Amino acid sequence: MAGHSKFKNIMHRKGAQDKKRSAQFSKLSREITVAAKMGTPDPDMNPRLRLAVNNAKAQSMPKDNIQRAIDKASKGDAENYEEIRYEGYGPGGVALIVEALTDNRNRTATNVRTAFAKNGGNLGASGAVSHGFERKGLIEYPAGAGDEEKVLDAAIEAGADDVESTEDGHSIWTDMEALHEVAGALEGVLGEAESVKLAWKPNLTVEVAEGDAQTLFKLIDVLDDDDDVQTVWGNYDVPDEIMAKLG
Repeated sequence: MAGHSKFKNIMHRKGAQDKKRSAQFSKLSREITVAAKMGTPDPDMNPRLRLAVNNAKAQSMPKDNIQRAIDKASKGDAENYEEIRYEGYGPGGVALIVEALTDNRNRTATNVRTAFAKNGGNLGASGAVSHGFERKGLIEYPAGAGDEEKVLDAAIEAGADDVESTEDGHSIWTDMEALHEVAGALEGVLGEAESVKLAWKPNLTVEVAEGDAQTLFKLIDVLDDDDDVQTVWGNYDVPDEIMAKLG
């Protein structure tokens, strides 16, 4: 198990965390509604819904908003959202996976394709890059949860696979099937996680030069701003000195 890694995925970039709250709540609500519609509206009996609700709470989404999203599904008046995954390459040969929930496949496909084309990327076919990633469970804690050694010890005890600690926080990786069990064990030691989710972890990372990094981040921002896009994952690693320059 690694205690520290230079790996930085899209979710850790500071700019990507600064989305408008209303847009963020909209995406969280959509995931809650889809999860509730696909299974029972009871989070205790629906693992995907439990994940969605916990992540919404971690982002300070009001309880009323969460309940409204669940009720929307149980009343049968929710839109029919479709889960779609797009794959492609960004500037510098970075592999990107874009996860979307949409009620209009054509609109979303056009928007994603345009975002890639206008920002130095190429949208590929399904499976074009996902073979270079693993589907894993990801539990994230802020830096204040503890130092690297404390988090590493807790993760080992909980049965996690890997830990990556930076000054911004801790990323704890697990098998998909063990995600809930590991998250529960960690909560007893480290408190409530910042997020618990399924993620795409790259097998190898690509170091990105300054010019490509700037264009890459613009592409990611455009994708993030799309209402239909839920998450963007990538295999890039930007050196700290370049990150400092880009702010």
